[in-house]
Amino acid sequence: MENRELVVIGAGAAGMLAALSAAEEGVSVLLLEKMEKAGRKIRITGKGRCNITNTKNWDEFSKHIYPKNSFFKSAFYNLSNSKTITLFEEIGLETIIERGDRVYPKSGQAKDVVDSLVNRLNALGVEVRYNARVTDIKSIDGSVTELVWEENGTRKSVSPKAVIVATGGLSYPTTGSDGDGYKFAGNLGHNIVPCFPSLTALMPKGYDSSLESLVLKNVTLKLYIGKDAVQEEFGDIEFTNNGLEGPLGLRVSRKAVKALLNGEKVFITIDLKPALSEVQLINRINREFDANGKIRITDLLPRLLPKQLIEPFMKQNKLLSGKILSSQLPGEIYPIIDSLKNWKLEIESFTSFERCVITAGGVSINDIVSKNMSSRIIKNLYFAGEVIDIDGDTGGYNLQIAFSTGYLAGKSASHFILKSNNTSSE
Repeated sequence: MENRELVVIGAGAAGMLAALSAAEEGVSVLLLEKMEKAGRKIRITGKGRCNITNTKNWDEFSKHIYPKNSFFKSAFYNLSNSKTITLFEEIGLETIIERGDRVYPKSGQAKDVVDSLVNRLNALGVEVRYNARVTDIKSIDGSVTELVWEENGTRKSVSPKAVIVATGGLSYPTTGSDGDGYKFAGNLGHNIVPCFPSLTALMPKGYDSSLESLVLKNVTLKLYIGKDAVQEEFGDIEFTNNGLEGPLGLRVSRKAVKALLNGEKVFITIDLKPALSEVQLINRINREFDANGKIRITDLLPRLLPKQLIEPFMKQNKLLSGKILSSQLPGEIYPIIDSLKNWKLEIESFTSFERCVITAGGVSINDIVSKNMSSRIIKNLYFAGEVIDIDGDTGGYNLQIAFSTGYLAGKSASHFILKSNNTSSE
């Protein structure tokens, strides 16, 4: 059996920050990663660019954290977004702030985020072992006594003074997120809040595949659960082979998925012309009529909609291509106005964990002390990152959750170890 003071399980965003902050306190750290290299999920975030964090202050930032943002407050103030940027700058990663207060590596390469962290871990003397899958965490009398893993086919074990579980969730399982952290936590007596995909694609009923690749910019989307409007967002939405994605689709997906899983009806409406009121839109259309007060529908719609949307829009509204509108029959215009302002789509399904950005649910925050990320059940056990029942919107919030909770867990675990070392030496 090997001897290590601290073992961190998982070399993702949370695990690397946990190992980094603990090593900076002078604790010997063993970082175990089941995959062949660190930061597999970081490397694909932000379409390979990696949205590190968001610069909003806590009051604004916290509005994007679920299900209980107060749990995250201590971790955020230990490693805030501004401190995160400074940390990365200090370890050699230049950053840049873009639209929506999003922070990216200046190089535009997600791998540079991982490389900067791995280089720092190496400089601190953290021992990182790859292809090392943890199989069991054993405890006696409320303390971890042994951690067992398989490394390249060989069974190994260690008796650590503390353990940090930073194994990620269930999203993008090809990056190593297969939910084993939930198993470890559950076996040690922790409650696991049922998991579901968040920041994922939503599939409309009767989806028209001709919409794929269409991006609608600066539209307003409303999410309805049953008859109630529960969320409204403004921005861009993208139609893909998986349905509705882009910033707007992802933002409303958490509530939509949860409602679908509960058997509720889910709808969205899209205001394709949010800058115009219905009256202004009527006046806009009236200006398009010719001298005889007529216009063919196929001549009008290209002036109001992107080309790719015209045919699906006509199908949904049962508009014939030969239809001629008359200014003398305003009743023909009103349904078109309504559809432009309230394009309604029923949501019938969603993309599951194989391609969702983040996992909602996980180890209950009721079983974790928010001020230090320690378990309330096992005294030398800590949690960090996506394995915890805390998640955020798209825009850099989830990586900040991982960085902050990882940093605090590492710092707290190292203080626990150093205190126990001092006690035993007295």
